[in-house]
Amino acid sequence: MNKQTAIKLFETKKIRTSWNEDKEEWYFSVVDVVGVLTDSPDAKRYWSVLKTRLKQEGVEGTTICSTLKLPAQDGKMRMTDVASTEQIFRIIQSIPSPKAEPFKQWLAHVAKERLDQ
Repeated sequence: MNKQTAIKLFETKKIRTSWNEDKEEWYFSVVDVVGVLTDSPDAKRYWSVLKTRLKQEGVEGTTICSTLKLPAQDGKMRMTDVASTEQIFRIIQSIPSPKAEPFKQWLAHVAKERLDQ
């Protein structure tokens, strides 16, 4: 699997991404997306609680996300929960946020950019 990592900006917030050449789709850092949607000071914890709640609803973690190595704030490559565009839409549905609609439009724009290439 050939991956290309990049930082995408939603408004002024960084979203770590990885392009999967084989599947021809973007994967987005779930913690970064949760941070953007919630403005939580601890997006990692928010995601952990949300993951637990989703499991209680019968949604398996592996259907919601997988893990990839992405650059962390300290510059090191660390295993990070990531989700495809489709999976991110499912996660967005679980987070009450006024930023959900603008974020969905941003996701569509990111996908369109790649298709145009």
